[in-house]
Amino acid sequence: MNQPTDSTTQGLRKETIRRLQVQRNSSVIAYLTSTRPNLEVSMAMDVIRLFYEHLQHIGSCDKIDLVLHSNGGDGTVPWRLVTLLREYCKSLSVIVPHRAFSAATLAALGADEIVMHPLAMLGPIDPTTTNPFNPRDPANPQNMLPISVEDVAAYTALVKEDVGITHEDELVQAFNVLAQQVHPLALGNVKRTTQQGRMLAKKLLGLHMDRTTDEHRIDKIVESLSARLYYHGHPINRKEAKSDLELHVVEPDQEIETTIWDLYKQYEVAMQLSEPFVPYQEFLAGNPDISQINNVVVVSRDPVVLAYIESESLTHRYMLEYEIAGARGPNLAVSTAMLKKHEGWELESPTV
Repeated sequence: MNQPTDSTTQGLRKETIRRLQVQRNSSVIAYLTSTRPNLEVSMAMDVIRLFYEHLQHIGSCDKIDLVLHSNGGDGTVPWRLVTLLREYCKSLSVIVPHRAFSAATLAALGADEIVMHPLAMLGPIDPTTTNPFNPRDPANPQNMLPISVEDVAAYTALVKEDVGITHEDELVQAFNVLAQQVHPLALGNVKRTTQQGRMLAKKLLGLHMDRTTDEHRIDKIVESLSARLYYHGHPINRKEAKSDLELHVVEPDQEIETTIWDLYKQYEVAMQLSEPFVPYQEFLAGNPDISQINNVVVVSRDPVVLAYIESESLTHRYMLEYEIAGARGPNLAVSTAMLKKHEGWELESPTV
């Protein structure tokens, strides 16, 4: 299925954003990164400059609603983004229509309230790290394997709690076994990243909670999100976020709930979020008949949108232009590869 042109959906999105602004008495900015299977992108620091342009158009106001959808990304983005948004408003809300995982959950912690649709999910904030000292992927030695902070912590817990090793010398031996498989500097990076994530979570919560009187509650929230859920992919629904984590979660009324979901579905269509990206299928769609053996064929495909930052006044899109190269081998199987021609942010004038 070809990517629909943005002009077919942009006007409808703008109309829905305006409707949500009226219902919520707020200024709305939507930030979505692709969660499309096999074509995910992460939250990154390059968005801060673009958010500033949107905020310059909005100006100082009483309330900003950030509509957020992402699987996460750079853990430093939430602090910079939230503090920038707060420069322009008295109250900040994060609206989660579907998922806000990892770094996106961190961003939500910095809001005065988190407005969650019934399908909305938050997630743990324990990071997965990648640096030059990570172990290499045996299946693809060019790639580094990410290290899950929870896996390192679970190994230590396994040694102590399940195996029953508590003597200092034996614990040192267990650590040496781990260090033989994972570079010590990679393990150090895990520790540093864990500490940074917890620090940022506390700082973000401290933007709207009293760090003195609410210290115990802040510590409980951070501990729960960083250690007690055990699995980085654990989906936190709004009941759990409200009752177990004691976050300030708001359940919207039916009218606002409908508007939030309408807006998400419009982005879902524009970004093809419900359709897995399969290069083989993309290639066959552009070149249904490939008969010659070992003859490489390159087909162009329609550009895809990998991220949006959108408000009533502006639309920024992160676009990917690509081609698919394919060839039929001697065994008649077709192998394919995606070739990126260009990717980056672009500003599109809003439709009126």
